[in-house]
Amino acid sequence: MEAELGFWAFSKIVVIPRLFDGMLITLKLTIITGTLGFIFGMLIALLRISRLKFLNYFAIVYITLFRGTPLLLQILFVYFALPTLFDITLDSMPAGILALSLNAAAYLAEIFRAGILSIPKGQMEAGRALGLSHNQVMFKIIIPQTYRRIIPPVVNEFSALTKETSLVSVISLSELLYVTQRIGAKYLRPWEVYFWAALGYLLVVLVLSFTASYLERKLESKGGV
Repeated sequence: MEAELGFWAFSKIVVIPRLFDGMLITLKLTIITGTLGFIFGMLIALLRISRLKFLNYFAIVYITLFRGTPLLLQILFVYFALPTLFDITLDSMPAGILALSLNAAAYLAEIFRAGILSIPKGQMEAGRALGLSHNQVMFKIIIPQTYRRIIPPVVNEFSALTKETSLVSVISLSELLYVTQRIGAKYLRPWEVYFWAALGYLLVVLVLSFTASYLERKLESKGGV
């Protein structure tokens, strides 16, 4: 019956409602993993510039490991290997969130580090001259100034993360690409299915880009504070 429907009818009745459910999972993954990656990435960046050597080395190893190995391999390792190593049960959703968050943190850490190091060293010296501790200068003066500078690369990372969520389809997590593949295989009408899936990913990336531009304008109107 569905095979006889035209493009718009088939899209409206079959494709769009099911892809919408997959898109919700994709958005959920992007928001959760992006937030966790943002927090972890900031912590790793602070360790990376720490004056304590063992913290610095830990951050270097972490960043090298997660940036130097394929994300697909990391997802498979978290889903299949971690439960075996630690004798735990890990469903596809928490496994996907964990793998994507850890990977995003490694890339965001380098973005944060570059943003922090881009602030002139005189800012730190001036703060210390006023009697502030190193941590006080960092959190009250240096880090707030990095926000405007890191918005474009952070949004680019979030856009990449949205597309990278498609990799969790290998562990049968019903995000957008997994649903797309199932519908395409069932009805043998890939044109409609992949068209709307691509449009969904594109829409999310455009929304993120618009949000970044809006935040940049807001920060510029406030003097970059």
